[in-house]
Amino acid sequence: MSDWPPKPQDQSTPQPIPPTGQEWKILEKAVLASVEEQRRARRWGIFFKCLTFAYLLFIVLVMGRGCSSASKTDSVAGSSSAHIAVVDVIGTIGADKQSVNSENTIKALNKAFNNSQAKAVVLNINSPGGSPVQSDEIWQEIRYLKQQHQQKKLYAVIGDTGASGAYYIASAADKIIVNPSSLVGSIGVIMPNYGINGLMQKLGVQDRTMTAGDNKALLSMTQPIDPAQQAHVQGVLNNVHSHFIQAVKDGRGDKLKSNDPAIFSGLFWTGDQAVKLGIADQLGSMQSLKRELKLDKTVNYTIEHNPLDSILGRMGSEIGQGIASSVQQQLQTEQDPTLR
Repeated sequence: MSDWPPKPQDQSTPQPIPPTGQEWKILEKAVLASVEEQRRARRWGIFFKCLTFAYLLFIVLVMGRGCSSASKTDSVAGSSSAHIAVVDVIGTIGADKQSVNSENTIKALNKAFNNSQAKAVVLNINSPGGSPVQSDEIWQEIRYLKQQHQQKKLYAVIGDTGASGAYYIASAADKIIVNPSSLVGSIGVIMPNYGINGLMQKLGVQDRTMTAGDNKALLSMTQPIDPAQQAHVQGVLNNVHSHFIQAVKDGRGDKLKSNDPAIFSGLFWTGDQAVKLGIADQLGSMQSLKRELKLDKTVNYTIEHNPLDSILGRMGSEIGQGIASSVQQQLQTEQDPTLR
């Protein structure tokens, strides 16, 4: 306790002089400049990281496309020997990239027909059908290509199913080959629709749909069907059906062995029944066709959709938006001193 009470401070010791207002400003500017420099470094760091990631993503995408296409077209570019060109029609027919669509199928068919070493073209079909528009576009292109390459035959080999739009396409072939148990036909048109107005009334739900145009709510699920509208829709379906029937008649011609209208009623048959009706030509498979044509080599020309494309495409879009946002923020900061 020898230090208590405290001794008076020695007045001769110099005390620190508090900074003046000007010195505070200089210190503040230095600190803010340092903070801003860190912010800029962080923004540019994010920008270059995004850029690097986008580059790596691009490399992965290119490699993915190369790997996915290698199994189908690895021999297309170097197919210098005689072969059978195969184009798959497998799965639902539609306009989206995941389905059998006319754009990719037509590209594949053109490559197959234009390759002089492709001695025949085969549609490898296993499909329940789908879009009548996509089917007709493929059918029309087949008819055109057959006129341009009259020396080259087109075969349709149907596996489990060749129905509806898939049969629409097959009918343009020079010969349709089926398995005895294949399901073939279903020459018809369908437009699914349901009525739930009774259920809505029980649940106390009101339909407040507003329209401009008397028929804009055509076939609404929540309203009773109008007889005039129903007749109109039926006429549309009948018209599309007539296109389908005419395509089959044009494609098959005298090969149809029966005038039974049931053929065009939407019914389907097994492969051996289809041969008897004339909607198919013979029983067989891809292997039997290869023996018939005396060609062992097949080359698949199908243009496949890469499932990584949509995922990587969305990721690439998000990365691009992030980079653009970072650049925009940087430019705004540079132009507006108040944001610093």
